[in-house]
Amino acid sequence: MHVDRTTTRPHGRRWLGGALALAVGSGLVLVGGAGTAQAADVNVAKNAGFENGLANWSCSAGSGAAVSSPARTGAGALRATPAGLDNAKCVQTVAVKPNSTYTLSAWVQGGYAYLGASNTGTGSGSVSTWTPDSPSWKQLTTTFTTGASTTSVEIYTHGWYGTSPYSVDDVSVFGPDGGGGQDPDPVVPSTPAGLVAGSVTSSSVALSWGAVSGATGYKVYRDGGNAQTVTGTSATITGLSADTAYQFQVSATNAAGESAKSGAVSARTAKVTDPGPGPAVPKHALTGYWQNFNNGATVQKLRDVQSQYDIIAVSFADSTATPGQIVFNLDPAVGYASVADFKADVAAKKAAGKSVIISVGGEKGNVTINSDASATAFANSAYALMQEYGFNGVDIDLEHGINSTYLTKALRQLSAKAGSSMVLTMAPQTIDMQSTGTEYFKTALAVKDILTVVNMQYYNSGSMLGCDGKVYSQGSVDFLTALACIQIQGGLAPSQVGLGVPASTRGAGSGYVDPQIVKNALDCLTKLTGCGTFKPAQAWPTLRGAMTWSTNWDATAGNAWSNAVGPHVHNLP
Repeated sequence: MHVDRTTTRPHGRRWLGGALALAVGSGLVLVGGAGTAQAADVNVAKNAGFENGLANWSCSAGSGAAVSSPARTGAGALRATPAGLDNAKCVQTVAVKPNSTYTLSAWVQGGYAYLGASNTGTGSGSVSTWTPDSPSWKQLTTTFTTGASTTSVEIYTHGWYGTSPYSVDDVSVFGPDGGGGQDPDPVVPSTPAGLVAGSVTSSSVALSWGAVSGATGYKVYRDGGNAQTVTGTSATITGLSADTAYQFQVSATNAAGESAKSGAVSARTAKVTDPGPGPAVPKHALTGYWQNFNNGATVQKLRDVQSQYDIIAVSFADSTATPGQIVFNLDPAVGYASVADFKADVAAKKAAGKSVIISVGGEKGNVTINSDASATAFANSAYALMQEYGFNGVDIDLEHGINSTYLTKALRQLSAKAGSSMVLTMAPQTIDMQSTGTEYFKTALAVKDILTVVNMQYYNSGSMLGCDGKVYSQGSVDFLTALACIQIQGGLAPSQVGLGVPASTRGAGSGYVDPQIVKNALDCLTKLTGCGTFKPAQAWPTLRGAMTWSTNWDATAGNAWSNAVGPHVHNLP
């Protein structure tokens, strides 16, 4: 991967006088020494307050996300997260007038934040200003003059490599209208339609509704009271009483105000006898991927999978020509005489207290779920596989991009069919869990009430940020602990977090760690012992456990990984 790192960190801070700040705040631009007011000047930046998500903005490597908090004004702001060799640069091209002066400003918060403009047509063609970490909102301001033939300029923000995420709000490019005009004042959105109640547990109800044009958020009401504010078109209301009827309504919001409430829908929570999700999974569990193919590792039948593994992920399901649909094709290389023999092995593992699930994705798997139709196709086909083969649930290991909105819908439809005993696991890459704004992290939080565990892959990864804002390299106890901390601080329960590592040096291209390091990391996270330089602020004794790729590579290495890590996981507090 090639990343442009030509931007250099400035060594001094640009000082701006109070007269310029006063001019910007009053809606005027001072030109020259005469202080002439340009009454026709406008803000030529579009979606300057990120009230419409990332419309008009483009962020490198998916590093930016529109968030509702922290926001300086309105309902939205930009949150961008540098990672590895990416500095989280977000840009917009604005229409400008030649031979004109513009004042560029934005409010920033968080880690290192830069604000600038390029391709101005004068001087070096670029201007910029910056600030180091800022715990509260701070305004950055600079000016630029356009060239004789310049009709567009690129404005940008970015952070710095290996530093904390930064936030941006209320961007202004104040000067003559370059022909693009300015954003119209928002109007109050219309009332949402199509509110329906989906799956329920003894303490939660899942809701979804239709999107409203111009809305930047939605308020969900429970029995007339405001229960939750969200940015998407679905929500899971938690903390409810068992076997109780509730009424729900939803309204749409933006900077102009709030719509009327929708019509009410009713839903009743399940009785307390509902066993809850994944009852067969122990408090501390070991997950292993079983290979339905021969790649040089020891070939196993399912019955040969080591007894230490509590969750066995059958790898992998295959996609079809129908978007979202999956099937399972037993590979002859595994050596089964018949599909019936494989099904008998699934049943035997379940009888021994193990959960056997079907994994979707992998390095070469590409299942596309990006519409209502494909979400339904996934749920229907996954449930059909669960019925045919006896799988306890599914593992999401999609490595070619996901759409959180529709994957969430697919998993909720599947849960509604399979019931609360369904086991749901995920295996995102490290880059997928650096920020709650990523599609994987958003999906995990959106299905938190039915999610068993996220076993992030701590391998085949570059250096990543820990929850303390420091950069850690793979292969160390700090890499395991500081990145697990991000997931817990981001909203996952400790019981939904596991450490995914290769079973041997041949199991992955990079990132293998000695089992002792895995055990130290587990102890650090659960008991605050065995830590490296990073030590969490608290212990999380309910941490779920660990995962490995794969049971086959484990067998190839004489079961060294499961023999060492398995008992340690099962003896956690």
